[in-house]
Amino acid sequence: MGKMVATILSAVAETKRLHIVEPTNEGRLEAKSNGIRFGKKPSVDNEKVLELRDKSIGATKIAKQVEIGRSAVYKVLRSNHFKSKKSILESN
Repeated sequence: MGKMVATILSAVAETKRLHIVEPTNEGRLEAKSNGIRFGKKPSVDNEKVLELRDKSIGATKIAKQVEIGRSAVYKVLRSNHFKSKKSILESN
C-alpha cells in the first residue's frame, strides 16, 4: 500500500513540475528570440585594459586601475591576442 501511495505522489509531483517548467522554457526561448541576454553582465572593460596595455603598463597596474583581478587582465589580453592573430591569418 505504501509503495502505491509513493508512486502516485511521485506522478503528481512530476506532473506539477512539468506544468511549471513548460511555460518557463517557452518564456525563456521567447525572450532569447527578442534579444534578451541571460547571465552576469560583463564587469571588465576590455577596451580600457587594451588601451592601458598599449601604453606599456603592466598587468598588475592595469588590474589596480581598472579594479579587477590580474588574472582577468591576462584573460582579456589572451583573448585579444588570439583575435588579432586570427585577423592576421585571414588577411594573408
